[in-house]
Amino acid sequence: MSGTALRNQIRRLRFEHGEMTQDALARMVGVTRQTIIALEAGRYAPSLELAFRLARAFGVGIEAVFQDPASEPGAEVAAVDGPGNG
Repeated sequence: MSGTALRNQIRRLRFEHGEMTQDALARMVGVTRQTIIALEAGRYAPSLELAFRLARAFGVGIEAVFQDPASEPGAEVAAVDGPGNG
């Protein structure tokens, strides 16, 4: 997984779409069931391409599937050291 922890709604969306199985979703988006398991558990951050394929599979926008906790109101953003920041 990358340095950014993403939250996702994949499990909830699967159940809202006729209790779709992990295997069915995996086949729809062209990955293995193990990839879906890792995504749901938050152990894997998808490529941008896969994130869009997942959103299309559910008929929703990408933001309905993935959320960045750091972008929520009240979340602290770490300062980045760079020119002019010190």
